[in-house]
Amino acid sequence: MNAEGDYNTSTLEPTVAKPQSPRGFRADIAFTWRHKFAALRAIPQFLRVAWAAHHGYMAATVALRLLRAVVPVATLWVAKLIIDAVVTARSGRTDISRLWLLVGIELAIVAIGEISDKASTAIEALFSELCSNHMSERIISHAAILDLRHFEDPAFYDRLERAQRQTTGRIGLLTQLLSVAQDSLTLISLAAAVSIYSPWLLMLLVTAVIPGFLSETHFSGLEYSLFYRMTPERRQLDYLRSLSAGEKAAKEVQLFGLSAWLLSRYRNLAHRLHLANRNLALRKGVAAILFSLLGIAGYYAGYVLILWRGFYGFISIGTLTFLAASFARSRAATERSLLALGNIYEQGLYMRDLFEFFEMKPAIVSGIGARHVPSQLKQGLVFENIGFRYPLSDAWALRHINLRIVPGERIALVGENGAGKTTLAKLVARLYDPTEGRILLDGIDIREYDLDSVRHAIGVIFQDFVRYDMRLDENIGVGAIEQVRESLGNRQTAQAIIDAAEKSQVDTLASEIPLGYGQMLGRRFEGGIELSGGEWQKIALARAYIRKAQIIILDEPTAALDARSEYETFKRFADLVSGQIALLISHRFSTVRMADRIIVLKDGAIIDQGTHTELLSRDGLYAELFRLQAEGYR
Repeated sequence: MNAEGDYNTSTLEPTVAKPQSPRGFRADIAFTWRHKFAALRAIPQFLRVAWAAHHGYMAATVALRLLRAVVPVATLWVAKLIIDAVVTARSGRTDISRLWLLVGIELAIVAIGEISDKASTAIEALFSELCSNHMSERIISHAAILDLRHFEDPAFYDRLERAQRQTTGRIGLLTQLLSVAQDSLTLISLAAAVSIYSPWLLMLLVTAVIPGFLSETHFSGLEYSLFYRMTPERRQLDYLRSLSAGEKAAKEVQLFGLSAWLLSRYRNLAHRLHLANRNLALRKGVAAILFSLLGIAGYYAGYVLILWRGFYGFISIGTLTFLAASFARSRAATERSLLALGNIYEQGLYMRDLFEFFEMKPAIVSGIGARHVPSQLKQGLVFENIGFRYPLSDAWALRHINLRIVPGERIALVGENGAGKTTLAKLVARLYDPTEGRILLDGIDIREYDLDSVRHAIGVIFQDFVRYDMRLDENIGVGAIEQVRESLGNRQTAQAIIDAAEKSQVDTLASEIPLGYGQMLGRRFEGGIELSGGEWQKIALARAYIRKAQIIILDEPTAALDARSEYETFKRFADLVSGQIALLISHRFSTVRMADRIIVLKDGAIIDQGTHTELLSRDGLYAELFRLQAEGYR
């Protein structure tokens, strides 16, 4: 990306790092262990987020899980009593009414278990959806306060990609935590009963499953490491998929015959990712089989001990049944708990990415006690020795910029690509802060003003403005959303939108399309219509007008307009911005000659300024560029 915010297109082949094999990740085991404790710290953070999503659902979920935890041991204990009652009944020592009472109790316990299970499933599904939505809202809100520099950094998109995946892919962490809590309570109650008869059974069981737990934790770390390192490659896959089947590139993909080439690149990258995942999955599978066999051996050793004691009469038939069933359930609950703990550790690693995203802080913020921009500027803008370098760049995008712009003055910025025109506009809007020097707004450093106040006082339309797949009135209304938000919600067209449309000549478009201001634009949604580039640019201009800003910046706003439309647009613009500071960036000299003053930039520095006539008379860079453009019309 160059200083003007354009991407380097000198090569069509983006660099894709070759994914390392899982064996290579073993060298990164220090990374994995270092993240273990961070992963565990993410669990309490996640629970606080879940609680904030909905108190009632979380409380109900926990209560139902507690109820479900005691159902298994209660069922087994009543079953033991039933069997012992049947055995003693044969000797005539038990009343049959007691047997039916126990059966009724067991039926009631099973019914409660089924009801709580179904209710818990339904509530947890709703709760998971709420948690997912709550996290998505937090991501959207947090992303909105971050600096523009974050969104121009590929590493940021890797982190954002991992964070966004956690909103849905990792919401199962809540269910797993609750399942572990439920199984732990069940296991404690079963273990207490089993240990009364034979403590060795419990020790044998735990010893058999712990190696499997350690193996699961080890491979969870390797899987996370693989996932972490392959985030750029997965983003490449997403990009290639959208490029091959997206609307924006469809024309060139078909005309240039790019489909086979893009498909080949997608297939090769996907295959490399698959090989890395497959190799790790095979290693994990072999380890899982070995430790599973160990667990089975431990279980049957305990089972044989129970049968031996029952065969020789050390325990009753009911106790034999209870111990056998309890031991089986204890084994299942222990395996589930230990494996779930391994999964929770893995989930915690991923959730840590989400919370690290939330920990990112913007550098451009309002200071304590920041003042508001005056309702009417008197002195205007002053650039004092401004210098600026983009993050991670050693080159100066702007250097030694000194400039004064008074209210009511219309300024044009001209120069070749990369001269620093758009960068200057970004500094005025405080999308970036200068690396050196300062910008004064009515004699006060712009950094001392409230950030929202500054943004409200400035209307900017960049050359890469967004074409929203929304209604026409919404496409205009986003320029002053707080002013028209209520009317848009009621599907009414605010007067401010109509006035802005008249100024930008969009009212003519609104009268020609089927649903007027309520017409859906773009092809993404049903009923939408596509507009020409010139019509979209008029809508973008309407966004600038609706803001009623004191400083209006137009960055190549009429590139898609024909010569007549452009002339009429800027003639109207010049009349409508009376009293406001107007900053115009354009390569068309028929447009910039309307400005009160033209600023010529080269290599990030101001090399000349004056009116159109004055600059032509000096026969400098401006005159050279003017002649080159004029030559194309002869």
